[in-house]
Amino acid sequence: MASVAASLPEQGQLVQVRSRQWVVNHVKPSTLPSLALKPTFDGPQHLLTLSSVEDDGLGEELQVIWEVEPAARIIEKVALPDPTGFDAPEKLDAFLDAVRWGAASTADLKNIQAPFRSGIEIEDYQLDPVVRAIQMPRVNLLIADDVGLGKTIEAGMVESELMIRHRARKILIVCPSALQIQWRDQMRDKFGLEFRIVDSSLMRELRRRRGIHVNPWSHFPRLITSIDFLKRERPLRLFRETLPAPGEPVYPRRYDLLIVDEAHNCAPSGRGKYATDSLRTQALRELAPHFEHKLFL
Repeated sequence: MASVAASLPEQGQLVQVRSRQWVVNHVKPSTLPSLALKPTFDGPQHLLTLSSVEDDGLGEELQVIWEVEPAARIIEKVALPDPTGFDAPEKLDAFLDAVRWGAASTADLKNIQAPFRSGIEIEDYQLDPVVRAIQMPRVNLLIADDVGLGKTIEAGMVESELMIRHRARKILIVCPSALQIQWRDQMRDKFGLEFRIVDSSLMRELRRRRGIHVNPWSHFPRLITSIDFLKRERPLRLFRETLPAPGEPVYPRRYDLLIVDEAHNCAPSGRGKYATDSLRTQALRELAPHFEHKLFL
C-alpha cells in the first residue's frame, strides 16, 4: 500500500503527483541560496522531471518543485510476495519464451520484433522497409509504394521497431489534415501506440488546463499534425522554442523520428529563375535537421 514519505524521491522511484502516478526521471537541486527561497523550507528545493505511467498519458512529462507541490508523495516499494509453490513447467517455459522474444538486441539485425507485436496481417514486401531501417545507423527512407499497398503499415512497423530497440521515443507524423484521424486510429489499433493530434483545438485545451505558456510540441512524445497547420506562424514559432537556441549544440537531436505522409506535396520548387519554395517546404527544411531518423511516404 502506498504511504507518504517525507524524504526526497530518487531517480527511478514511483511518485504520486496531482492524483496521477509518475516515474522520476531527473532530480535537480536549486542553485539559489537558501535565503532566496521561502523561509518555511530548510535546505535547497529540487526540480523533478517526471514521466507519466498512466495508460492515458504514457510518456507525458511534467516538471515540479517537490517541496512546494501540494499532496505529492512517494509510493513506497512493495515487498516481493512470499513463494507458496512452484509453477507448472509449461508456464515457466512460456515465461522464458516471452522474455527471450521481448529482449530485442540493438546489435541483432536478424531478429525483428515489430511484426509480432502488432495486430496486422503482413505481406512479404512490407517487411523490406523495416529490414532496411534497422541496418541503417540513421534511418532516411523514401517509401514510394502505390496507393493501397500499405505504406502506413510499413511506417508503423519501422517506428515500432525503432521504439523496441530504444532508438526512437519522440515521434512526429506530418500528414494532410484529412488523414490525421486515420493515422491516429491506425497507430492505436494496429500497433498499440497512442498519438495525439496537434491542432487549434488541442492548443486551446492545453492553454485552458495548463496555462497560456504551455507548448503543445513538448507535452507528449508522440504527435500528429497537418503540414498546413505546422507551416503557420504561431505553431512554427512554438516548435522553434523546443529546438536548440543559436549557439547551442544540436547534438543529440531534440527529436527522434519524423514521418512525412504525402511528401510530394512538400517537394521543393524547380530551378527556374522565379521559382520559390512553398511555406510547406520551408517549414520542413527548418525542422528536418533536428530529427535523428526520417521517413517519407
